[in-house]
Amino acid sequence: MDSTHSSTPVLPILNQQPSSGHCGGAGCDSASRRQFLRGAVTFALGALNLTVIQAVAEGVATRAVPAAGLGDGLPREPVYGFLVDTGRCIGSGKCLVACRVENNVPEGYARTWLERYLHMKDGSIRVERVPETGLQDLAIVDPAEIDRAYFVPKLCNHCEDAPCNQVCPVHAAFSSPDGFVLVDAERCIGCAYCVQACPYGARFINSETGTADKCTWCYHRVQKAEQPACVEACPVGARLFGRLDDPDSEVSRRLAEVPSHVLKESLGTHPKTRYLNLSQEVI
Repeated sequence: MDSTHSSTPVLPILNQQPSSGHCGGAGCDSASRRQFLRGAVTFALGALNLTVIQAVAEGVATRAVPAAGLGDGLPREPVYGFLVDTGRCIGSGKCLVACRVENNVPEGYARTWLERYLHMKDGSIRVERVPETGLQDLAIVDPAEIDRAYFVPKLCNHCEDAPCNQVCPVHAAFSSPDGFVLVDAERCIGCAYCVQACPYGARFINSETGTADKCTWCYHRVQKAEQPACVEACPVGARLFGRLDDPDSEVSRRLAEVPSHVLKESLGTHPKTRYLNLSQEVI
């Protein structure tokens, strides 16, 4: 993944202790009903119980929307995209706080997070997590030791070919007709298969609900013609969200003007979260 990265002024350097709260990998304190369902589904799939499989398939079929052919005059779902400009991000942490408040994310977990990349003059690269309080709580490292530094916001990529959707045994992980990768909390049994399948570490088991959780691009806000909370909170416009099928939207204009990249392109998941000024060292 090649990109050009403009020189970035050296900023205060993160030197925090490892955080115990990170995306994914959390245990699930499920109620007995969820434990029962998990066991039941595992047994059913192992025995190839066609009745259960057919019921699941029928449930998912209700979400399917036939693709409209070109020129058929049928209405089409809007196409959305998320754009992150790492050249603008200043690590304020306001986006992180806005997401937690908007989506009731429990402490110790995150739907979106922020990483600090430090390219040291000795050739090493440090990748460190930025706290929600932002720069003011970062320890200072001697600027003479640093070649360049930048921030990289991360969140769900809402992949077109999402591995998390493919492994869910009860199809609680699905894509909406307008391309949002979502979780049906009523169907989810908290097995964490989708958490393990996501190559971007964007999913976790919510300790309060016992179900899979992740960034939804604030789908509930978008449905009301509002911006995602993190986009609205960013003080420098490092996060952009809008319709890709509208050539006049800011996201479409920026993508047309400047080359963009995605994370882990080689995996073939076709992420819809794209990045500007993304250094090739970012993973």
